[in-house]
Amino acid sequence: MIREEKNQSIDSLTRSINESNHFYLADISNLNAGDTSKLRRKCHEKNVKLMVVKNTFLKKALEKAEGDYEELYEVLNYSTSVIFSELGNTPAKLIKEFRKKSDRPILKAAFVEESVYIGDEMLDTLSMLKSKEELIADIIALLQSPMKTVMSQLQSGGQTLSGVLKTLSEKEN
Repeated sequence: MIREEKNQSIDSLTRSINESNHFYLADISNLNAGDTSKLRRKCHEKNVKLMVVKNTFLKKALEKAEGDYEELYEVLNYSTSVIFSELGNTPAKLIKEFRKKSDRPILKAAFVEESVYIGDEMLDTLSMLKSKEELIADIIALLQSPMKTVMSQLQSGGQTLSGVLKTLSEKEN
């Protein structure tokens, strides 16, 4: 690969990093061709982009990128794949699901919503993270709950009051 092609690859990877709020670094080595193909298909189904990259290219791309990714440098060894996703927990769920049948991929690190997670033991934590949209929906539901309670109490109170009035009017007759 000539220097110009290398620079283009690094620039392309830098753009992908800058455009993504969430990416995972994983080790998919030792997967046979069939398992690798299955993993790529699952990624495609979940709208996740999987790229196998050279560690030196990835480090240069991280250095050129707009964020602070210095903590990720320590995991750039052996085989590294980058998994880009629009939702922070999708790759973690995908890895957990795939590992039911295989011992790979192994999570090396993740960058989710400006936070860095290092190590495979963070997989459960990452899979339980809620997306920004899910958190907003939870907050809206919490805010609506008191209003719904007040409305139902007012409605039931009105029905009780009309029942009492009806009973009183029947007694007078």
